[in-house]
Amino acid sequence: MTYSGAVKVGGPADVHELQNLMISKVAVGPMNNNAYLLRCRATDEQLLIDAANDASTLLTLIGDDGITSVVTTHQHGDHWQALADVVAATRARTYAGREDADGIPVPTDVLLEDGDTVLVGNVRLTARHLVGHTPGSVALVYDDPHGHPHVFTGDCLFPGGVGNTHKDPKAFASLLHDVETRIFDVLPDETWVYPGHGNDTTLGAERPHLSEWRARGW
Repeated sequence: MTYSGAVKVGGPADVHELQNLMISKVAVGPMNNNAYLLRCRATDEQLLIDAANDASTLLTLIGDDGITSVVTTHQHGDHWQALADVVAATRARTYAGREDADGIPVPTDVLLEDGDTVLVGNVRLTARHLVGHTPGSVALVYDDPHGHPHVFTGDCLFPGGVGNTHKDPKAFASLLHDVETRIFDVLPDETWVYPGHGNDTTLGAERPHLSEWRARGW
């Protein structure tokens, strides 16, 4: 079946099958958060992005193979409600942006800086620090050697705009700058975007609207 990225709370995961990586997307919790399970095809090692809610749903998705690591994209509570339970069940190593780690009530084992590498088996992900939605939000970029890049943006980039900066002009300018310079300026239009809530998009679909976002201020 073709991957669409359209999922709903209580529904099945949607699986994006790449040559080296399997990406399973599931929606959880009352705020319709997305969680992503990444599985290296060569080693079967798994990594979870955002243990947002519904620990039982996430642990069922993870299965008996467990996960070696879990990345929290940012400190907002709707992205870590299940983190303690998932870590307790899997003993996974925890990752988060350095500037957000103090706002996450589960200790962070690895503090991420811009450009740091996160491995899942043989697959290399690159952390990009995007400031504005929170001080330490991170996106994860997978530059697929057999296709186009894939980027997990947390709440920093969605279809139709960047993340909520609560009408703070300085925070909005910072987030738009970081998203432009660290995502749009270095990745092609074909890049697939996996956000923290809702449907997926591509950089090509969003790129023509950057000036509109700047003009409207959100």
